[in-house]
Amino acid sequence: MPKKGKKDTKVKGAEKTAAKMEKKVSKRSKRDEEDLEALIAQFQSLDAKKTQVVETKCSPPSPRLSASFSTHPERDELILFGGEFFNGKKTYLYNDLFFYNTKKKSWVKSEIPNPPPPRCSHQAVVVPQGGGQLWVFGGEFASPNGEQFYHYKDLWVLHLATHTWENIKAPGGPSGRSGHRMVLCKNQLLVFGGFHESTRDFIYYNDVYSFSLDTYSWSRLHPQGLPPSPRSACQITSILDGVGVIIYGGYSKVRVKKDVEKGTIHSDMFLLKQEGKDAQEKWSWSRVNPSGNKPPPRSGFSFGVGPAGRSVLFGGVRDEEEEESLEGDFYNDLYLYDMIKNRWFQGQLRGNKSEKKKRRRGQKGEEEEEEEEGEEEEEAVKAPAPTEIIREIISEDGTVMTIKEALPGAQEEQCGHEKERKEDDDSASAPLVEPCPRSNAMATTSQGKLFLYGGMFEVGDRQFTLNDLYCLDLHKMDQWEVLVEMDPKTQEWLEESESEDDEMDEAKGAEGEEESEEDDEEDEEDHPAVKEGETVTDYQNRTEGYWIGLARANMGPDAKDKKVAKVALAMAKVFYEDQ
Repeated sequence: MPKKGKKDTKVKGAEKTAAKMEKKVSKRSKRDEEDLEALIAQFQSLDAKKTQVVETKCSPPSPRLSASFSTHPERDELILFGGEFFNGKKTYLYNDLFFYNTKKKSWVKSEIPNPPPPRCSHQAVVVPQGGGQLWVFGGEFASPNGEQFYHYKDLWVLHLATHTWENIKAPGGPSGRSGHRMVLCKNQLLVFGGFHESTRDFIYYNDVYSFSLDTYSWSRLHPQGLPPSPRSACQITSILDGVGVIIYGGYSKVRVKKDVEKGTIHSDMFLLKQEGKDAQEKWSWSRVNPSGNKPPPRSGFSFGVGPAGRSVLFGGVRDEEEEESLEGDFYNDLYLYDMIKNRWFQGQLRGNKSEKKKRRRGQKGEEEEEEEEGEEEEEAVKAPAPTEIIREIISEDGTVMTIKEALPGAQEEQCGHEKERKEDDDSASAPLVEPCPRSNAMATTSQGKLFLYGGMFEVGDRQFTLNDLYCLDLHKMDQWEVLVEMDPKTQEWLEESESEDDEMDEAKGAEGEEESEEDDEEDEEDHPAVKEGETVTDYQNRTEGYWIGLARANMGPDAKDKKVAKVALAMAKVFYEDQ
């Protein structure tokens, strides 16, 4: 018999090491999880008292991240489940269920008896069988103080036709984890990777499990070849013929010293492919090296499956880790991966066409239109790299939010005929609306459109959690549509000093609150008023001197004029939008 190759030995050695680490982590975290299990049981006992399905039209869900966002297989609806919110002092986990009607643009909250307990960083997959089913596996529950973690290994299915939850009891499944990925591949759910973390240890996985939708049974796969390194939060997409999946990117960390951890952002890509059937079924790993304009390394990105065999990647964050600090650059750019051509390209928004150009375009045949769209996509690949700018916004409490944005390359802005520039002048002058940079947002695609909900970004030690909703037509790639604007009133951040002040304010009673409101109104009246029908640009230009003076007073005499001007514009915009 031939000798085992080095790769096979290496793979088996890695599996043994992972098994030992998993056992170690499981033993040390058992006590912590027992405490949380009691808390989870309390939530379930409250849910068990509900016996009827209650559906209520509602405002948009509260700000959150790491929820699941899925597309109904038979209706014009999106399904949002779970997620988390952290206000600086307390962690909230959800198990609420919302449906968003993409035609009516309205939200409905659905309270169904016996749901899964609260969680975040789980995975949900929709399948069409039985009138539509939403399958949910794993995820994480944290104590309110964020110091203890419980990782689920349960499997649930929401029967969309009957509005009932069912807990599937099937042995042999993956261990408890969060940050894993799950995808539908023919008649089975594939689960890859994830992590398990306790107060003392953590472990990242690169194992693969399959759940059969025919037999309702788990099986662990043992693919041949060298697998991806252990990781969580990667992108996983089923390939067109349904016999495999593409895995891209992800995040993991290792302990380099006793109290020092180092994070790694992965940007490699792998193909997990199935060959043969039934008893002859075999799976294998192979490395994929795509061409084109690849995304810069990042974690916490959102992804969906677009038309024509393309997967879509949005946003994310790249952390610069130091021993005592963690700074992140957040993104709001868009990349598409063409599975047929094995190529990345950056998604550039084209903006609205002028009416004259639309009429001229309408005179062309369909074939010419398709050729032109193809040429524009090719140009998006060849287009010069975008220019990064820094935008600073000051929140009501004085926190400065630094946001990175990408503008089209200079050559791209200069190209084209002067005549076309004049025709499109009105549409070009209007800035493109787009989501602010963020990570851990929820994304899904429906009828060729990408929907993006919530997520978060950080400024210093403060975390901003979002509840806005955007939509982008992936066929047109013209501009983002704002379906739900972020509600500033939902932004809450408590620090130790602030919480103490809040308690003192509450002790003063209602009279003190009324006085503070009056003071706020007086402060607002000191700012230049917004005139009726005045645009934000006109307001900024008219009141520029006032806001520069205010920004200079806040930032001090040593601040650079350019930075003061940017902050002044941001302050003016914030005030304008609040009116």
